[in-house]
Amino acid sequence: MDRPDSSNTPGTNDPWTNDPVVKKHAKQPDWEKKLIADIATSAIKEQRRARRWGIFFKLLFFAYITFIGVVIWQGQATDMVTSSKQHTALINIEGAITNGTDGTNANMIIESLQTAYKSKGTVGIIINVNSPGGSPVQSGLVYDEIKRQKALYPDIPVYAVIGEVCASGCYYIIAASDRIYADKASLVGSIGVRMDGFGFVDAMKLLGVERRLLTAGENKAFLDPFSPLREDEKAHAESLLKSIHQQFIDVVKEGRGDKIAHSQNDLFSGLIWTGEQGMEKGLIDDLGSVRYVAREIIKEKHIIDFTQQDDLLQKLTQRISTEIPKIFKSLLSEQQSINLQ
Repeated sequence: MDRPDSSNTPGTNDPWTNDPVVKKHAKQPDWEKKLIADIATSAIKEQRRARRWGIFFKLLFFAYITFIGVVIWQGQATDMVTSSKQHTALINIEGAITNGTDGTNANMIIESLQTAYKSKGTVGIIINVNSPGGSPVQSGLVYDEIKRQKALYPDIPVYAVIGEVCASGCYYIIAASDRIYADKASLVGSIGVRMDGFGFVDAMKLLGVERRLLTAGENKAFLDPFSPLREDEKAHAESLLKSIHQQFIDVVKEGRGDKIAHSQNDLFSGLIWTGEQGMEKGLIDDLGSVRYVAREIIKEKHIIDFTQQDDLLQKLTQRISTEIPKIFKSLLSEQQSINLQ
């Protein structure tokens, strides 16, 4: 239906002007402009109302997900500890061993061990490793915890199974296990310590850069990459590495005992070997997988994974703490007045 000419006052017989909303504005100056403003305002109010309901349901959804997540998390934690059905406990160590949250850290592994040992149905533990190593401190903490738990639960054997690789700090950890298994193509060893760095002295000279370094303490700039390497600093760094290396060697000898070939000078040289070669050197005991060890060695093929993951509740909390401000920001923006001129 065509709209009447805006220059004329609408007539009483015109269907357009019979509409109640039109009648309301028809006697006012510039009635068409005001009518359009009212219609637009009504649409905006309706849109705001719909968005508020949307925000409400988002908040309700997040609360529901949080509740379900907490219930599941608590239920899984309780089931693992109280389960009386016999099982093989599995703990996975995957990736670099660090003290951060991106890799495998000592706290997570230790919590996994403690939960596995406390579980009433645990008849044996498998530590399934696939790691290039990492922090000697984190590795040492886990090694000590395995030894402690073995003393507390002498009837529960703990075995290590190597996947693709178990090098350096990873082997430091599993040296505490009763027996070590691997695939014939697994890589194992790298019993050594390293310190990485770079020197930019010559590059700075080429670029004409002058190094300005002020310190309080003659060795405060120890191994500064922009200063020439001093022989006394190098000697001190090598002494540190040698000390940590000896700690590593002592742990392996303690854990492996007479199984390792002490006469082989390259065992602690930092070299790495295949599973077959590692068995010849005494680094591993036999070839086998996780399922093989559970079925044939522990004699319990029912496996429960006790690997601690990032706290589910913490993940949900972080997600909510990120989303809630966005929702409230949207809600506040909706409260801003929109004036149509």
